[in-house]
Amino acid sequence: MQCNVEVALSELGVDYRTGGTGDKVINGVACLEDAIEGDLSFCSSDGMAGISSITNSRAGVVLCRTSMEGLVYPRAEGQLFVFVENPRVVFIHLANRIYKKRAQNKISPRAIISKTAEIGSNCLVGNYAVIGNNCKVGDNTVLYDGVKLVQNCTIGDNCIIQSGTTIGNDGFAFERDPQTLELEAFPHFRGVRIGNNVLISANCSVARGSLSDTVISDGTKLDGLVHVAHNVILGLNCELTAGTIIGGSTKVGDNTWLGLNCTLKNKIKVGNKVIVGCGAAVIHDVPDEDIVAGVPAKSIRHKVNSTQLFLMAGQRTKNPPPAEKLDISTESYHLTQQQIMR
Repeated sequence: MQCNVEVALSELGVDYRTGGTGDKVINGVACLEDAIEGDLSFCSSDGMAGISSITNSRAGVVLCRTSMEGLVYPRAEGQLFVFVENPRVVFIHLANRIYKKRAQNKISPRAIISKTAEIGSNCLVGNYAVIGNNCKVGDNTVLYDGVKLVQNCTIGDNCIIQSGTTIGNDGFAFERDPQTLELEAFPHFRGVRIGNNVLISANCSVARGSLSDTVISDGTKLDGLVHVAHNVILGLNCELTAGTIIGGSTKVGDNTWLGLNCTLKNKIKVGNKVIVGCGAAVIHDVPDEDIVAGVPAKSIRHKVNSTQLFLMAGQRTKNPPPAEKLDISTESYHLTQQQIMR
């Protein structure tokens, strides 16, 4: 599918300036090094690194930072440079326009679908996928091969659930009988509610609720091998990277970023726009816009000065918490910051 760059930018409401040939049509995307005429590429670097990368590219259209205007010029006739505040974000929007495909309303004959299940329009259900009792799938949603919606699951519109993910099994909750010392399972009567535009990557596990639903809100993205326990509530537009584990009945606010292999203890509250470092063990509540890291996790927000890091959760860098309320050694801070930046 072809895309007229300036028309698309105007439709997206992007503030931009151009250098070079206008009215450019693109039909593919590539990295700066491999791109050719007709390809869209981008460069997030500025300064000498940006100049070198941009001027050596043969891409038909290059999205550049606004700070690069006047420093780089098209090297060949027919090349277009577009100067925007965030080239990476604009690239994502344009690339998705080029490659966006509607689901083909295709349900594999090898899928297992309950008679009580409901499936919306333009959905794709892969081989050996299971849609169990009382499950509902919204429009334009894709369930890859081997996905299992066990029971009582509601999936919104425009969601993607990748292979090997299981949603709607009973959670892990037991009470020990004081007489026999045997473990008695706590009953799980509720389900899982997943909003619109949610991504759940391969081999994740989302347990259904016991007395209240497990909830994953609109726009949230889960990387592979994430576990979400029963009764958890995840807010809007959260990003859970690979290996994240969230204990039962924990609440996570909007726009929060959880680092690789971090663990959130059960029954805690994590605020809005929080950043949790890689490998952190969060055992206490975390306030809005804090940055925590380490085992056990402690606040390091007052020692972080990377604008890029703050933007991971949409934070502003102003007004960090008072230093006297934070307790973390310099040695521990250097280790955990390095982990986060990876």
